[in-house]
Amino acid sequence: MASTKGVSSDVAFTDTVKAVQTRMGSRTAYARMEANGGWETEISPELAAFIAEQQSFFLATANAEGQPYIQHRGGPPGFLRVLDPQTLAFADFRGNKQYISVGNLEDNPKVHLFLIDYENRRRVKIWGEAKVVEDDPELVARLFPDGYDARAERALVIHVTAWDENCPQHIPRLHASA
Repeated sequence: MASTKGVSSDVAFTDTVKAVQTRMGSRTAYARMEANGGWETEISPELAAFIAEQQSFFLATANAEGQPYIQHRGGPPGFLRVLDPQTLAFADFRGNKQYISVGNLEDNPKVHLFLIDYENRRRVKIWGEAKVVEDDPELVARLFPDGYDARAERALVIHVTAWDENCPQHIPRLHASA
């Protein structure tokens, strides 16, 4: 699904960003990418496999005034689930009870997920729109990881608008301890 401006990468490449790219000399390369349709809009089997391995990601939201907020989400591998080629979901575990992300999503459904694998120096950025689901215990149960010691309060369901995997440059290689 392309953004309302034209191509999927327009979710990040606003007219202002494109002007900066032009000024800095990178616009031509990104224009070629856009001519080929922009970023991916459906979850590929390779991305689904990467997502299934993740124990952690960062969730960015913004309130009605545009103030951004980023929060770490963690769980066992596979806690972030691919429901179909354009939908991700996860059981939202009880945390510090600030509810900033949930509150932001009431005002503004736009989200950004940042997944990073330090050991293999791979990162994926996912743009989308999220829906907080608090009245579907069957969905929450289906998303809840088997044997995980946590309490789920709700589900977050994310419609993927676009995703991009970019270069590993500057990602420190960190190794998980045993």
